[in-house]
Amino acid sequence: MSAAAVTSLGLRPSISNGCTLEQVVEALESKVRCVRPDLLGTRVLGVTLDSRAVRPGDLYAALPGSRAHGAQFVAAAAAAGAVAVLTDDAGVATTQEAAPQLAVLVSDDPRAVLGQVAATVYGDPAVDVTLLGITGTNGKTTTTYLMDAVLRSAGRVTGLVGTVETRVADERVPSVRTTPEAPDLHALLAAMRERGVQVCSMEVSSQALAQHRVDGAVMDVAGFTNFSQDHLELHGDMGTYLAAKALLLTPAHSRRAVVVVDDDGSRRAAAGATVPIITLTGQAGSDADWRVVERTPSGAGTDFVLVGPRGQRLGLRCPLPGDFNVLNAALAALVLLAAGLTEQQVVDGLRSADGVPGRMEQVGDPASGPLAVVDYAHTPDAVAAALDALRPATSGRLVVVLGAGGDRDPGKRPAMGAAAADAADVVVVTDDNPRSEDPAAIRSAVLAGARRAADVRAGRGERVEVVEIGDRAAAIDEGVRLANRSGDVLLVAGKGHEPGQEVAGVVHPFDDRAEVARALREVRP
Repeated sequence: MSAAAVTSLGLRPSISNGCTLEQVVEALESKVRCVRPDLLGTRVLGVTLDSRAVRPGDLYAALPGSRAHGAQFVAAAAAAGAVAVLTDDAGVATTQEAAPQLAVLVSDDPRAVLGQVAATVYGDPAVDVTLLGITGTNGKTTTTYLMDAVLRSAGRVTGLVGTVETRVADERVPSVRTTPEAPDLHALLAAMRERGVQVCSMEVSSQALAQHRVDGAVMDVAGFTNFSQDHLELHGDMGTYLAAKALLLTPAHSRRAVVVVDDDGSRRAAAGATVPIITLTGQAGSDADWRVVERTPSGAGTDFVLVGPRGQRLGLRCPLPGDFNVLNAALAALVLLAAGLTEQQVVDGLRSADGVPGRMEQVGDPASGPLAVVDYAHTPDAVAAALDALRPATSGRLVVVLGAGGDRDPGKRPAMGAAAADAADVVVVTDDNPRSEDPAAIRSAVLAGARRAADVRAGRGERVEVVEIGDRAAAIDEGVRLANRSGDVLLVAGKGHEPGQEVAGVVHPFDDRAEVARALREVRP
């Protein structure tokens, strides 16, 4: 059993020979120094930045944090069996006082070197697993799931890392975050290597790129879905947010990439890429390398054709509704082709692919009730795209239930409400995950945007009903009551696959899909 505990994933390699601290220092060149040169022969078996997860033989990364310095927990790490510590100058004295027997590596920015440290300890597992990384504001989960489905259809042993879950071959666990911390990621890749995984499809968030979580793991092929407002609570402004995502298109993080160039941000990212790129568009008149044309509804999804730079035509199917999902499927196809799959493998794999958990996921039977769909849409663009995808299936009223998350980019809340009222006939504003914020204040911001958009539509003679119901279960009930006529469609947006709702620091069991199914049974007239 490896010394490294991948506690947030429940997965770890069973064998790790580790390496010596001298090998770590050599791999990092001048970026780290050892306070105790006499301990450079110490063998490290794993890496963690959580003192509670330390196993015998681990290197504990004592990083500076917003509330406390990790060096404050060195004594606990040593008691659990840590043999070395990585920290900054501010943590050295505390570390030596708490555990003078431990070897100490020092870096000006320990978080920035942690990925490479973990990669060295685990024997550079990313070299042995083909990595396909997807970034973008929306569509990361859908694209990675579609890639994984095609790869499995083609006979590959696969891994998957993302918002919904983490998979290592046939083993799967719920994910804690979209992209793991660097030590967990490299331990996970080492577990994949020893279990025969050939290809890993992974979501790469802007936070992960900005916080060095994917350092030391270069994507063989990267994909960029789109760019719109989100996560400004972390990045501060759109320029910084785009710069974080664009890091994936550099040699430090990928070897080549496919970029959808249908918005200004994505076009800027493509223009600044420093790795070879292929461009993709769904818009007429674009000079991108590949174009999506001839979309034809097919069951719950869409048949479409990809046209290449030399006139190549590839007939594909997206199993999900909406033009935005067609682009996700097209991006998945081009990433896989760049990774070495054949055109026939991609065509066959997409035609046999299923849906994606919490992404335009249909609940219930529309033959005996309204078409009810649950989606993870939690940005203005994603809300608009989901409603636009459902409008063609709506001969009655289009009803949407949505809220906005607390402790996340407050600037997007009015825009989310406006996007809902721009496209739907009825908007039920409710709570999402309020987290530490006042739920009523969050709803008020969403309502303000929705009511402004409704007023604009009223000026054109169009009626939009806006309703506020704080309790999310009650709001879903009301959505089902309102979508009660033939041809009505209900969208419950924001939480998608999530199994809980976080209120005041407590996560309560709550699954939109289960609640919609219950409401369809109990509430529908």
